[in-house]
Amino acid sequence: MRAFEYRQAEEIRDSLQRHSVRYLFIGKSGAILLGFPDTTQDADLFVERSRENGRALAAALREIGFGLTDEQAAEIERGKDFVQLKNGPFDLDLVFAPDGIERFDDAWRRRVDVEGFPVCHIDDIIASKEASHRQKDLESLPRLKAFREFWLRAR
Repeated sequence: MRAFEYRQAEEIRDSLQRHSVRYLFIGKSGAILLGFPDTTQDADLFVERSRENGRALAAALREIGFGLTDEQAAEIERGKDFVQLKNGPFDLDLVFAPDGIERFDDAWRRRVDVEGFPVCHIDDIIASKEASHRQKDLESLPRLKAFREFWLRAR
């Protein structure tokens, strides 16, 4: 499995922008866009849950090259909490209800714009990792928290 690349983030941003999808980069891919020195195997998107947004997202993903099944498209449209896609040009996790973040609108207000990429604030990324209780997320927390301090000073 290859590492997720900046070029792929650009593809996501450009297609989702053309389709007016409301989303935020979250997880390690979001942290990397903020400058976190690491790699990831996939992109994680926090997507606003609405039928209209879901339909636009499905169309944008097909444009990028994801071979969505009818079932996957229906899950995206209804905003299933978590949809993992491995049937496209790269792996993509769609999160409609991330751990540790109550509402999309709250995260949207705190977002950071990085070269046109809407990215969750580092505090939201950390909160989501903490709330997941997954071992791999808990292991990355000390480095993410150290990065947070650096990032806040650099801003």
